[in-house]
Amino acid sequence: MAKLKHEFYQQHEVTTIAKQLLGKILVTHINGVRTAGMIVETEAYAGSGDRASHAWNNRRTKRTEVMYKPGGFAYVYLCYGIHYLFNVVTNIEDTPHAVLIRALQPVDGIEMMKQRYNNKPSVKLTAGPGSLCKAMGIDAGLNGESLTGKKVWIESGKGIPEDAITVSTRVGVQYAGEDAYLPYRFSIKNNDWVSKGKGL
Repeated sequence: MAKLKHEFYQQHEVTTIAKQLLGKILVTHINGVRTAGMIVETEAYAGSGDRASHAWNNRRTKRTEVMYKPGGFAYVYLCYGIHYLFNVVTNIEDTPHAVLIRALQPVDGIEMMKQRYNNKPSVKLTAGPGSLCKAMGIDAGLNGESLTGKKVWIESGKGIPEDAITVSTRVGVQYAGEDAYLPYRFSIKNNDWVSKGKGL
């Protein structure tokens, strides 16, 4: 399957990209090993006008600077000092939109995913944004990487029709006031790998 090109990420409507990413294949290639999973859940973050976004009110810090790049770069950050979260930077330069990848259905390199989880058989390897990063080997070293490069990228996969997509509120953004209730979370209906996170 072909890698998605920068043009895909530079569409202007972040919720459109968040839905279009469903069914696509997230790939990492680390130490010669490919791991991959089909994207089954995403969340959109609409930049400076979205109180849930790290770039709310045009906040520009060392951490958020990558969000101001043109679409097609990885934004990886540590959440609560515990879990890495993987985001796709979208839109054009200086418009800091991003899509959080919340869950994957494993496709390739499943044994490596298990090893990264210390071979715990009960773990749902990629059903949640922190879990998928651990399974896929994603950490701060991939922050700012081009999604057309050789370490992390997204492949074309398949399209998911609108009637097969569940739309709901985002998880863990209660601090965002009324923006916490935006319908910016998207998942594939009835997919076993969608996370159990609760929106509002």
